[in-house]
Amino acid sequence: VQYVESGGRLVQPGGSLRLSCAASGFTTTNFAMTWYSQAPGKEREIVEVISRAGDNVVYRDTVKGRFIMSRDSANATVYLQMNSLKPEDTGVYYCKAAWPKTDERGNIWGQGTQVTVSS
Repeated sequence: VQYVESGGRLVQPGGSLRLSCAASGFTTTNFAMTWYSQAPGKEREIVEVISRAGDNVVYRDTVKGRFIMSRDSANATVYLQMNSLKPEDTGVYYCKAAWPKTDERGNIWGQGTQVTVSS
C-alpha cells in the first residue's frame, strides 16, 4: 500500500489549490477514500470522505462549501480542490483509504503534502 500526495505549496489567502493523491498496492475502487490534514502542533484530523460511488461527505465544518473531493477510479487517484483558502487551512494533507478498523493496512500513511496559506 502506498500513497503519494502532491500539489501543496505556499498560496495567498483567497487562493486555490488542487491536491492529488495517487494510491497503489490495493484496489482503490473497493474503498471509500479520505483526506486528512494536520495543522502545526495539532493532531491529524479528517477533512472529507468520498464514497466508492463518488458521494462526498465533508467532516470539517470550516471547509464546507470551499473544499471538494473527487476521485478518478481509472487512475487510482483522488483529488481535493481547495478554494477560498484561509490561513487556518495551513497544514500537511494526507489521503488514505477507509480501511476496516481491524486491517493493519490502515496504519500506513504517505508523506503528505504541505499547504501553507499566508500573505
